[in-house]
Amino acid sequence: MNILILGSGGREHALAWAVMQNPKCDKLIVAPGNAGIAQIAECADLDIMNGGAVAVFAEANAIDFVIVGPEAPLATGVADRLRDAGVLVFGPSEGAARLEASKSFTKEICDASNAPTAGYGHFTDAEAAKAYIREQGAPIVVKADGLAAGKGVIMAFDIQTALDAIDDMFGGAFGGAGAEVVIEEFMEGEEASLFVLCDGENILSMGSAQDHKRVGDGDTGPNTGGMGAYSPAPVLSAEIEARAMEQIVQPTMTEMAKRGMPYQGVLYVGLMIKDGQPRLVEYNVRFGDPECQVLMMRLGAQAMDLMHAAAEGRLNDTRVNWGDDHAITVVMAANGYPGSYEKGSEINGLDALPEDSRNMVFHAGTKAEGGAILASGGRVLNVTARGDTLQEARDRAYAMVEAIDWPGGFYRNDIGWRAL
Repeated sequence: MNILILGSGGREHALAWAVMQNPKCDKLIVAPGNAGIAQIAECADLDIMNGGAVAVFAEANAIDFVIVGPEAPLATGVADRLRDAGVLVFGPSEGAARLEASKSFTKEICDASNAPTAGYGHFTDAEAAKAYIREQGAPIVVKADGLAAGKGVIMAFDIQTALDAIDDMFGGAFGGAGAEVVIEEFMEGEEASLFVLCDGENILSMGSAQDHKRVGDGDTGPNTGGMGAYSPAPVLSAEIEARAMEQIVQPTMTEMAKRGMPYQGVLYVGLMIKDGQPRLVEYNVRFGDPECQVLMMRLGAQAMDLMHAAAEGRLNDTRVNWGDDHAITVVMAANGYPGSYEKGSEINGLDALPEDSRNMVFHAGTKAEGGAILASGGRVLNVTARGDTLQEARDRAYAMVEAIDWPGGFYRNDIGWRAL
């Protein structure tokens, strides 16, 4: 099969790495890719937000299967354009992608399907939103309704922080994403992510992970797109997973089908777990980043078969074969992230690191220039390792981190601390 992956981050490098393990993959193109992806696959300069251009490219390159990595192209209907052109694609329709593109839509779906989630208010007016905050009190959670690259969520532990967040969002700090806001009750418990494959009718769990969102050790500082992750998440026991599938995921999928937008692709189910009861924090309509990196490290070649089965509507006869293993990824980010940071600093020491089924550095924001690897984004590298225990995986990952010579970057020292 000729396969096209859309995207340029660490998630797409991990997807490309897993797809390349599968003997069914004859040719892999990633658009636009990055410096790390270019070492294992062909990269193409393509506007992945333009569904028509992607469909033309797929036809011209005899592509059999397209995997859409990020949420933005899904939210603009790229998967629809590909399906219209008769190209097999892994990723939901524009309508179904609203589960991530609009937080108020997700809340509406939860209400309709009785899925347990946080109480909320939805606002298009700043003064009404502020009145609600004063009435509810703190702690409280303020969310930009639209896509904000994982940064449009403010956990406010005092009223003033929440009111300031409203000013920021309606003032354009998150662009169009903050034109509407959802304000939620603060849920206590431990957060974990469940990844579920959907083919429009059937659902299949493909594992759990736990992300570290805050920039600093001990979960301190502002929220980021994610500073590290590990899989599996011990807090998400088989019993809690079954409860989440039955009470949250299945009713959501039934409601989406009823509305004429059956969901096909991977559903990221962000859960808050307290006293054995899961409640929905959010849905994402693609693999989490950096959770994808630990899932791909554990799944290897079968990841492609699973995605292919979901795209073809064959999940009923599909199983996930998990090893009794653990994986962890540590994000190396540019100094200053998630605020302003400089691009262009050189990264050394990558050539000497192992690259195999247990050790891998996935590139997130890099570019190659004159034989050197340069940082070109906020989150730059995902140093990922697998082990028989989480401690073994963690030790291996941090040994690789320490071998990387990059004064322009930083990382958290405590990824995996909750489980360990």
